[in-house]
Amino acid sequence: MKKFEIAHIAEGIARQAGGLLRGFYEKGVATEYKGDVDLVTEADRASEKLIGERLMAAFPDHGIYGEEGTRDRLESEYRWYIDPLDGTTNFAHQFPAFCVSMGLERRAPGLASDADGEMVAGVIYDPLRDEMFSAERGRGAWLNGRRLHVSKTKILAESLTATGFPSQKRHKSPNIHFYHEITLRSHGVRRAGSAALDLAYVASGRLDGFWEFGLNPWDTSAGYLLVEEAGGTITHFDGGKFTLDSREVLATNGLIHGELTHVFVEMFAGRGLEPIPTPAEFAALRAASKS
Repeated sequence: MKKFEIAHIAEGIARQAGGLLRGFYEKGVATEYKGDVDLVTEADRASEKLIGERLMAAFPDHGIYGEEGTRDRLESEYRWYIDPLDGTTNFAHQFPAFCVSMGLERRAPGLASDADGEMVAGVIYDPLRDEMFSAERGRGAWLNGRRLHVSKTKILAESLTATGFPSQKRHKSPNIHFYHEITLRSHGVRRAGSAALDLAYVASGRLDGFWEFGLNPWDTSAGYLLVEEAGGTITHFDGGKFTLDSREVLATNGLIHGELTHVFVEMFAGRGLEPIPTPAEFAALRAASKS
């Protein structure tokens, strides 16, 4: 295919799905639960159906792996990972932070079934802001036709970072401890509720770093490529190579990556943990900061 043709076709499909989501968002949708606390709406399913049909028409030899259950031609050389509505909880509560995410992996013939291929294309579309993040391997990352580059922030203390929390078993998630520690060490931590958008924001320089536990390939595949093509770094928490089946992700501008991985290593070892101040101690700290 010609330069950017795959991404261009995927952009068109993502825009159609985004338009569908925008219509549901404006009129409101009924919600139901997958398991105890994971929400799903008719919009999720309608978006995945539309994306699947359009991809099958455009790329009949490609496989599809969707969040809402689509499993088609997974033995194919090319495989799309689809999140038809990343940020469903936001969407259901009319909080304007959600997107469509589509990432394409190429798996060379003979590759072991449990081995990663190479991410070759990805798009993330925010329909409310009409922002299309797009990338193809070796051809850069783009936002509405503008070339993207990660930020130039050099130290964690001056960095704006982001994270997310699981919708289930939150009381068992260790992330609240990391949230606390990185909040103390950075300029701030945001929690917007869409991992795909968070990764796109690292690629675009709006965020300097992002980490999260418990993600899936449809959450990370497109953002993985965007971050790399924008000059950033994405790994496991210990700095090891990121893989699509990873349940953890650490993405940064590259400049603060060593500092953040050091924080994670220290915390997992039980070192460097700051005690939570009492209300009286907190009041004293606030008073001192104003003097």
